[in-house]
Amino acid sequence: MHELVYEVTLHATICLFPQPICQAAYDNDLQKVYHILKEDAKTLNVQDEESGDTPIIAACRCGNIQMVKYLLDLKADVAIRNKKQRTCLHYAAKRTFSFLDYLMIAILMPILLIGYLILEDKQRKNVKLMNLVLNTKVEVDAVDYQGNTGLHYVCQRKSHRLVPLLLEKKADISIKNKEDETPLDIARRLQFKKIVTMLKKPD
Repeated sequence: MHELVYEVTLHATICLFPQPICQAAYDNDLQKVYHILKEDAKTLNVQDEESGDTPIIAACRCGNIQMVKYLLDLKADVAIRNKKQRTCLHYAAKRTFSFLDYLMIAILMPILLIGYLILEDKQRKNVKLMNLVLNTKVEVDAVDYQGNTGLHYVCQRKSHRLVPLLLEKKADISIKNKEDETPLDIARRLQFKKIVTMLKKPD
């Protein structure tokens, strides 16, 4: 629960990485990342000393699509895990709306459906980010320190547009996390009926 609150409020705070290229990737500062890599190409996959994040993990945390694409074009290693045993796929799966996003949607929803358009735009970006990551050799069923896969996280966050993308890549729906829950168990517990239907195997 505490971790979810942290993820939701992350954009409202400044998350500083001791490793400059990770901070630049998080900030979506393409020019800075370019210059750092020009000076030392080995920093492409360097891990931040505090979090263990690589630049591509940092970029996925913020959903920086342009940065993720740039790093992938340079062959960033998507298999590297941070100190929570998470890959960039976990963070693509954990993408959700920030408190500020929800506030803007709530305020603007009555005004010419602007709130709805913001919601749709955010969801499209999350789909694009996930597709970018899945089109690599990333391990779809990688589990983190809590035993969660990317599929567990999209079910927790009711990201129904991301579930089919993971299933197309043969994500294992039977993996249990440390709470002894499969992705289907999570969807059932949270009463996300649409996701439950997606995950149910044909009889």
